Amino acid sequence: MVVSTDLKSHPVGVSNEEFRAAMSRLAAGVVLVTAREDDLGEGGPGAEDVGMTATAFMSVSLDPPLVLVSLREGSRMDDLLAEQPRWGVSVLSESQRHIAGRFAMKGRISDRLLFADIPYVRGPKSGAPLVGGALATLECETEQRVEAGDHTLIVARVLTASVPSAEGGPLAYFRGRYRQLG
Repeated sequence: MVVSTDLKSHPVGVSNEEFRAAMSRLAAGVVLVTAREDDLGEGGPGAEDVGMTATAFMSVSLDPPLVLVSLREGSRMDDLLAEQPRWGVSVLSESQRHIAGRFAMKGRISDRLLFADIPYVRGPKSGAPLVGGALATLECETEQRVEAGDHTLIVARVLTASVPSAEGGPLAYFRGRYRQLG
């Protein structure tokens, strides 16, 4: 008998499907996590911007200013942030749903193409792209990596924070879809 991984029960008795359904009822803000991948050297493709949509992002501490992001273990962003300590976060607005969807795609070919028509500035501390029109932008430096199940939790110190746009509301993720508040 083959058991679907979605129905797989864990020792505590909660199946993946039950857990996923319960957590989908928790509304979350949507951010774009970005970093600059360094040039791989002579003959390499050159430096490249990398981005990933995340909904598991939160403030941890005011003093010092710390944030946390959860990354799928072994993902490109997880691997990159293991090597690149400085990175950026853009808090997406309700009008930036297309950006969230674009960077959440699985099996995409090139991040370079994904950034092609998105306005951004380069963070002065991280070199990471910070999306134009975002409700807020942060530049971060990793302080701690914690393995947690099939994810890595990255705790980072906030190096810069700005509120470039006061227009519009936040983009939210609820019950498996991007949503607007109100």
